[in-house]
Amino acid sequence: MGLGLIYKNEQHIFDEIQKETPFLEYPMLRGTGIVKHGFSTRLGGVSEGCYASLNLSFDRGDKPESVMENFRRIGASIGVRCEDMVLSKQTHTTNVRVVTAEDRGKGIIRERDYTDVDGLITNVPGICLVTSYADCVPLYFVDPVKRAVGLSHSGWRGTVGKIGKKTIELMQETYGSDPADILAAVGPSVCMECYEVSEDVIRKFQDTFAEESWTELFYRKPNGKYQLDLWQANSLIFREAGIRPEHIAVTNVCTHCNSKILYSHREAGDRRGNLCAFLALKEI
Repeated sequence: MGLGLIYKNEQHIFDEIQKETPFLEYPMLRGTGIVKHGFSTRLGGVSEGCYASLNLSFDRGDKPESVMENFRRIGASIGVRCEDMVLSKQTHTTNVRVVTAEDRGKGIIRERDYTDVDGLITNVPGICLVTSYADCVPLYFVDPVKRAVGLSHSGWRGTVGKIGKKTIELMQETYGSDPADILAAVGPSVCMECYEVSEDVIRKFQDTFAEESWTELFYRKPNGKYQLDLWQANSLIFREAGIRPEHIAVTNVCTHCNSKILYSHREAGDRRGNLCAFLALKEI
């Protein structure tokens, strides 16, 4: 049974997984055989009211015990334990943290001793990287050769700052990853048709991206506002960083179009829960 998602095109790069607590996953990443991964939905949790039902944020006013149960449920579906999760501390930076075995459980069952972290990388099997969303762009990275993974949160600020490229560069520096080996995916987030921005945001993209790419990244509307394509922008960043085109998967799932089953800030504002992306190397 499918989840009833509204797809933006006919290339269904996501499997529609119906489990007790459903999640979305990439066939490309699953095909490596070395990772467990997923992207949550609003379904299958215990939270109530505006948080219903699988809210994965401790910071939005939901009951902590409900959020913990939600993490337990989605973790069980994906095949990871709360004790092994490491949660980012996102503030729309381009800071990426190297996660080690000592970080297990931080942000979930232990206090974090870091802040201003929008990206995470690790090569420790069993550790599950976790980042949070409600329209911004999840970026997944899997290096099947060096057996390393990365997960980064990229809103418009992170995209302008090219956090995707910085994540890849840190994987190169830390684990010796070759960008040509890395598989990179853009996860569910707001689509171009739903993402209206002001001219000051567009100016920052004009400063960052080559002029020949502008027509595919944004267009101006009669009201003076612009529609911006963060999916395409991050795909271009992947290529700039050395990822092969055939190793890039770009979502066709919009959080705003699918706001009945995915939390969307543009749809609900602050009265909503958070989605999460999960990525872990399998233990041998």
